[in-house]
Amino acid sequence: MNTELTHFDQEGKARMVDVGDKPVTKREAIASGKVLMQPTTLEQIVAQQIKKGDVFAVARIAGIMAAKQTATLIPLCHQLPLCSAAIEFTSDPKSGQITIVATTKSNGSTGVEMEALTAVSVTALTIYDMCKAIDKEIEITAISLQKKTGGKSGSFSRNQ
Repeated sequence: MNTELTHFDQEGKARMVDVGDKPVTKREAIASGKVLMQPTTLEQIVAQQIKKGDVFAVARIAGIMAAKQTATLIPLCHQLPLCSAAIEFTSDPKSGQITIVATTKSNGSTGVEMEALTAVSVTALTIYDMCKAIDKEIEITAISLQKKTGGKSGSFSRNQ
């Protein structure tokens, strides 16, 4: 595993990594996260009874928009031409858990992991925002990269 911190120059000053000479390759990243809440809150989400609207629809759009804005949110991230960004949800009504999975794709010279992670984070925050009035104990947890392909460092898949 390469432990060199590429966002710092030889003097330790922050810098944006120069990817200009790296080859353009097809890249994909998948990230996930969980939102934990009272089961009754999740029931209201699924039944579309949240007063602010369709939580899954709004959160999906927020996550996609966030993926497209990653470079403006995270210092030193490169602006990437995304080919696609998708958000999927699974929910467990008994435990009150929503799992978010974001998939981002690009043809570029640097990876799309940050876009997938940003998409999951903002999707989860949107769910929180839309439901905080009825559930103060909502918890956002377990945001992580699950898989990535493409680029010099090759593929990564989290051990389950």
